[in-house]
Parts: sequence; C-alpha cells; structure tokens
Amino acid sequence: MHFVCLSCRTAWKKTPTGPGPGHCPQCRGELIDAGADLAVPKRRDVAGWRALEAVLRAGLTFHGGCCGTGPGFRPRTPREVRERLALAGRTGMPVRRALAVADPTAIS
Repeated sequence: MHFVCLSCRTAWKKTPTGPGPGHCPQCRGELIDAGADLAVPKRRDVAGWRALEAVLRAGLTFHGGCCGTGPGFRPRTPREVRERLALAGRTGMPVRRALAVADPTAIS
C-alpha cells in the first residue's frame, strides 16, 4: 500500500499495521492510505500533487477492485480536477463521484 503525506509530498510503500495509517516520519503529520494502485507524482511535480490532494481529500483512493480491475479513473492534473468540479457544479453530482468520471463532456 502507498501511504502519502501531502504536506511533505512524499509516499511510502508499507504494509498496514494497526488501526490507522500512521504518521509521517518527516513532519509527524497523519499519513493517508492511498492504495496500492497509486502512481506517485515526482516531488517537484507541484501540479500533480495538487491533483492528487484534491482526489484524496474528496475521499477517493487508489485501491484496486476485485480481479485486478483497478481503482477506475482518477484525475492526474489540476485541469482535469477543474473540469470535474465544473461537472459537479453544473449537474449537482457529488464531488467524489464527479472526480471519478472519465469523460466529463459526455455527461450533460
């Protein structure tokens, strides 16, 4: 599993132990269990980390489904996040669901 610290822009692979995801070894902030299928952005990719933060704060993770199906679509850029937030505002769709939509132009 990938455990992410958004403030430090770092991720660790580790086996979950105990009831919570633990704390960041650098800043002691709480780690977020992002799932095994996360493609971690490089630390200097500020836009990628902003998009990842929006996804994780909305409650989406990168845990795969059964039979290796993967987590589904997740936005990777701030532009993709903005498009899906606009979809949520336009249609009244919950933000969490809108962020998982692969093509926001296909839904009216």
